[in-house]
Amino acid sequence: MDFIPVIDFDVYRLGVDDVTDDNLQTLGEELKRAFCEVGFVYLKNTGIDQMEVNQVMDISKKFFLLPEEKKSSFKRGGYVNSVHHGWVSMETESLNPRRPGDLKEAFNVTSLRTDIEWPSDGVDGFRDIQVSFFLRCKELSLRVLRVMALSLGLESSVFLKAHKCIGSDTNGTTLRSLHYPPVKSEHVKVGQIRCGEHSDYGTITLVFQSHEGGLQVLSRKGEYFSVPSIPGTFLVNIADLMQRWTSDVFVSTVHRVLLPPLGDSSTRQSLAFFVQPEDDAIITCCDGSDKYPALRTEDYLLARFKDTYGIK
Repeated sequence: MDFIPVIDFDVYRLGVDDVTDDNLQTLGEELKRAFCEVGFVYLKNTGIDQMEVNQVMDISKKFFLLPEEKKSSFKRGGYVNSVHHGWVSMETESLNPRRPGDLKEAFNVTSLRTDIEWPSDGVDGFRDIQVSFFLRCKELSLRVLRVMALSLGLESSVFLKAHKCIGSDTNGTTLRSLHYPPVKSEHVKVGQIRCGEHSDYGTITLVFQSHEGGLQVLSRKGEYFSVPSIPGTFLVNIADLMQRWTSDVFVSTVHRVLLPPLGDSSTRQSLAFFVQPEDDAIITCCDGSDKYPALRTEDYLLARFKDTYGIK
């Protein structure tokens, strides 16, 4: 399958709790087919609407357009309770460590605590908008994880048990607002792109794109294909820990964001909700096999972040 299917999530959309087993089974079969063959799906009719997405993108863009000295007050690594929370500056990350730093900046919402400092000057409502959307994504992610478990013939709470603390200091699930500013071709380093080739680290990711292109997914044939933004939908993809957890039944797929065409001075925005199990969760193959050794979530994630940030 070299395309990403669009799946209707209406029977289990946010706000719907009275769902039949038959409907869940049908939905699960569709998700399983896509997650086994390509690792990505578009979901529609989830209960999260475009107005919510736009609100987060709008307030995020206001933050990204602030002077660097104002943004640096909220830099990733500056929060004691959550090392990943906060602003990530341009070229800080190399999601493909073999390439120069990615031409993007980000703001990570990992901590929902009220006793930490949030951007407010020039971005009124920043915290409330981000946290509200985080909680909406959390609720939807748990529904997706439940359907995924049922699709494998497992007890519905198998994955949910390790995701009970999303939004707390013991779980690193992150809402990430991403900003790809206009590219000046004369300043681009050899091999540099907007986001290097990588697979995600956790269990699943929700991805909301602006209309500008650039996202590409690696097919099973080893060829990249473009993934446009389809109105009324967003993407869900499998991440590495889920592939391990399911003994390679679900596929974590490599993807990237290319530079815009020469002469294209547009910006690009996206939101990614990176779902992770609890830091101390032990991930073992859910089929009872020993295809992958048991590992602790936090140990795996820290190793991946070291590569991303070039930490020796």
